[in-house]
This record gives sequence, C-alpha cells and structure tokens, in this order.
Amino acid sequence: MSDENPTPDDGEERTSSPRRTQSSEDGRSAADERKPGDRGVEKEDGAADAADAGDSGSAVTESESEATDADGNDASADGDAADAPPDDVQKYARFKKMDGAEYDRVNEFLRDRTYVTAREWAIARLCADFRTETGVEMTKIGDNLPELVPFMTDTYTPQAVNQARSSFEDKVRKSGATFLYGAMSGFFTAEELDELMYEVSEIAKFLLEVEGVDLSVEEELEAEERISSVMREVREASAEMREEELADDDAASDD
Repeated sequence: MSDENPTPDDGEERTSSPRRTQSSEDGRSAADERKPGDRGVEKEDGAADAADAGDSGSAVTESESEATDADGNDASADGDAADAPPDDVQKYARFKKMDGAEYDRVNEFLRDRTYVTAREWAIARLCADFRTETGVEMTKIGDNLPELVPFMTDTYTPQAVNQARSSFEDKVRKSGATFLYGAMSGFFTAEELDELMYEVSEIAKFLLEVEGVDLSVEEELEAEERISSVMREVREASAEMREEELADDDAASDD
C-alpha cells in the first residue's frame, strides 16, 4: 500500500535544499574580483582628499591672518599719525643746541646770571615764537613742551604756560627798572657803566646763540654800540636832571 504523501527521496531533498540567490552570487563574485590592495588605495585617496582640504583651510586661515595683521598695522599707523606732534612743532629747532642738557644745570646757569628760571626763559621764548593773530598758542606749547625744549620733561597746562610767561615779564620789568635806576642815579661812572653794559650784553648774546640766533661780528659790534649810545644818553640826561634839581634846591634855600 502506497502512502498518500510520499516522502521525497534523498535526491529530491538535495534538490530542494536552500537556494543561493543571484545577488549573493554577484556579491561573492565582486568580493573575489576585488584585489587585496584596493582597500589601501581607498585609504590613500581619502587621506589625499583630507590633506587637500586641510591645505585649503590653511591657505584661507593664512590669508585671513595676513588681512588681520594688515588691518592692525594700518590702525597702528593711523594711531601713530594722530599722536605725532604738529608739523611746526617737529620743525622747531630753537633749543637744539641744548640736546642732552639737564634742567637743573640750565636753571643754575641762569639763576647765577639773571633773575629768570630755565622754565620761564624757555616758555617766554616759545610764547614769542608761537604767537598768532588771535594770541599765543598756549595749549600747543604746553602739550608739546618736551618736544620743543630738550631740558623740559613734563607737559604743561595752558594756565601753567601763562603763569610762567607772566613771571618772566614781571622779572624783566623789575630788572629793567633796577638797571635803569642804577644808570640814572649816578652810582656808576661812564666807564663803569660801559663795562657793566658789556658784561650783561655778553650774557644776553650767549642766550640768543643757545636759541639758535647766529650773530656776525659786525652785528654784535653794532648792537653793543647802539646800547652803549643809548645808555650814555640816559646817563647824561639823568645827570642834567640831577643838576637842575640841585640848583632848584639851592635857590629854595637861599630864599
């Protein structure tokens, strides 16, 4: 008696075992065809691409850095230009002969021979040189004082500049009155007055030379002669005045 559901024989079982799909076969074939060195080539290609990208990034970064440095240099140059002294200050050379001089030594020299200080002398000179139609540029003088005068190390306010100039003018006025009184009073003979004028003229000329004024011998002799002539006239006029006063006193006493 045969079975209703015959059992397949061994051949059928082998025939109906799990099938290999075409895709599986294609994948294995592709894997077999791939050479062992292909994976390394892929890695090298990836590394090269990364290196190229890195080089491009570095180039961009360097360009940006250079641009930033250029901008910084331009800003620094603009700042330096803004901080630079005005042109007339840079060209001012009145006290260049005193480069390296110390304030104390200059002040000592002046105090031994004049009534003014080094501060008053320098600022008075600057006020005469930086005078405009509207007045003295005291702010410019004070802000640039160390650049204008080698032995001055601090800046000054406009008020301090004005105070130094006023002090100089007061001392010149008092010194002039003292000198003129000595010349008119008869305390000095004509020869003594000439010697006195020669001494003070030498000091004045030395200060002018320090300021950069070059006087020729002819100019010096002419200046000395004019001053001596004026002082002789002052002495003679004062002598006549004193004689008249004495005569008036004698006449009054006789009466």
